[in-house]
Amino acid sequence: MDLSVALYIVPTPIGNLGDISSRALEVLNQVSLIACEDTRHSGKLLSHFGIETRKTALHDHNERDRAQGIIQKLANGESVALISDAGTPLISDPGYHLVSQVREAGFKVVPLPGPCAAITALSASGLPSDRFSFEGFLPAKEKGRLDKLTELKEDPRTLIFYESPHRIVHSLTSIVAALGGDRQVVMAREVTKTFETFLSGPAAEVLATVSEDPNQQKGEIVLMCHGHRTDEDAGVPAQALETLKLLSQELPLKKASALAAQIHGLKKNALYKLGLELDL
Repeated sequence: MDLSVALYIVPTPIGNLGDISSRALEVLNQVSLIACEDTRHSGKLLSHFGIETRKTALHDHNERDRAQGIIQKLANGESVALISDAGTPLISDPGYHLVSQVREAGFKVVPLPGPCAAITALSASGLPSDRFSFEGFLPAKEKGRLDKLTELKEDPRTLIFYESPHRIVHSLTSIVAALGGDRQVVMAREVTKTFETFLSGPAAEVLATVSEDPNQQKGEIVLMCHGHRTDEDAGVPAQALETLKLLSQELPLKKASALAAQIHGLKKNALYKLGLELDL
């Protein structure tokens, strides 16, 4: 594969080394320079795959300064790759200022698809995935967390957060306080790794489980919350839901929702939305 002169955004595995793509390996082998969030951390990954391309550190504290040097390399006809410690660069990782400056300078930025903890966890969470909001890390201080969660309380989208192991109990406590103990939560831990676990249930129950089990307070964590439900969403009677399930086995969901709504005197939009959530 012949590379054009560009900044390549290269995702790396979030745990399982087998998840790196053949295209990612080709790019990392052929570029002139790899900009790494942490050269020591990335050095282990690159060494594992026998990649000897020169590395340079690019992190939150030096990104603006290093950007001009990388732009100069592009101007000299050299290609550069950007990687983070794990996953897709720029997603709660450095790279925004670099990409912005490279584009402003008129050079190509080529993204490669690949691992991303937020999307990987969401796909297996059982929470609605048609609309979601990635919120990164919650604030470290309690007041900041509560303010942020209160701001998001009535957001109907699935909420996705990253969290560190030493703050997970504090964040779950804040979720219970701000969103309510009955808010559906899924905690994905060590996704793609040996000890991958998913805990799901009302926020208060997940908090109790994590508080009592130190093993659940270790590793990389993705925390997901069901979006806000209106009274209309939450008030579907069990009989109407059963009717919807039966009808959806023979009919498209939209038609099944309309018929079930007519039978039970409900609004078809509420039934249709519930059907999407339940993947009927």
